Amino acid sequence: MVEIKTDASLDAMREAGRVAAGILTATREAAAIGVRLRELDEVAREVLRDAGATSPFLGYRPHFASTPFPAAICASVNDAIVHGIPDGYRLRDGDLVSIDCGAVVDGWASDCAISFIVGTARPEDQRLVETGRKALEAGIAAAVVGARIGDIAHAIGTVGRAAGYGIPADFGGHGVGREMHEDPPVPNEGRPGRGYRLRHGLVLAIEPMLMAGGQDAYREDDDGWTLRTVDGSRATHNEHTVAITDDGPRVLTAP
Repeated sequence: MVEIKTDASLDAMREAGRVAAGILTATREAAAIGVRLRELDEVAREVLRDAGATSPFLGYRPHFASTPFPAAICASVNDAIVHGIPDGYRLRDGDLVSIDCGAVVDGWASDCAISFIVGTARPEDQRLVETGRKALEAGIAAAVVGARIGDIAHAIGTVGRAAGYGIPADFGGHGVGREMHEDPPVPNEGRPGRGYRLRHGLVLAIEPMLMAGGQDAYREDDDGWTLRTVDGSRATHNEHTVAITDDGPRVLTAP
């Protein structure tokens, strides 16, 4: 069931969004060469504690997962697309890192992600990261009252495909509210004019995932969570929680 939020609820969700945005800022600042991924998770937990918030990721177990997620963030490096578990891996010069996080404040959830390069960036990685940002911007721009979910999906897919990148078909965005994952699903590729019609008060997590090798296939690690490109190419993941309003898209997880 799709839940339409009141204006007061959108304001409350913005507070959860501020916390999640703070996590992205803090973890990106901490992500230096030699830093372990689990140290970034500790940074995220500190932001949550300071804000009196909790993580919707920690202990989360959706239908596809064999075990609950063990961290407050997903930290996906290089060929990891999404859902990477922060472990003892030390960041290296040139690593492409995606951090996915959320926060729950007063019962309202937020969800956002960012991709960036540690140290020296390879031109092809910089292009991938920039295209991921543009795909997110295109999806947000399409999130207006009267449009449909397919318009968002088409906008994202058009940017990704024009750059020659792959898009994992089974994973995309979703509704957000009292739960981190709600209806409706928001694919990263689709036909315009199709799907659920956007209304004032609908809140969506819009999250393009792009794979540099151009393939759409992916594989799952033995940990039951991390998704990787099948060809070893690098991937990017960007996400914002966005409210559909009569005044245009409102990015609830903006810094």
